[in-house]
Amino acid sequence: MTSIIIEDLTPAEKLELINKLWDSLESDDVPLTDAQKQELDRRLGLDEPGTPWEEVAARLRPPSR
Repeated sequence: MTSIIIEDLTPAEKLELINKLWDSLESDDVPLTDAQKQELDRRLGLDEPGTPWEEVAARLRPPSR
């Protein structure tokens, strides 16, 4: 195992380390609280479709002349 002195890392290196740690976790390693589960269930139960990509893209394009 490699030892790392966190204080010696640059911000970019710290972010890379965080990403590696996060990616090493399995979904079962980070259990949801009951409140988080309820919120996910609530959001999954919404019958509100999102905005179609075409509409979003049209709003982002500059108006044609």
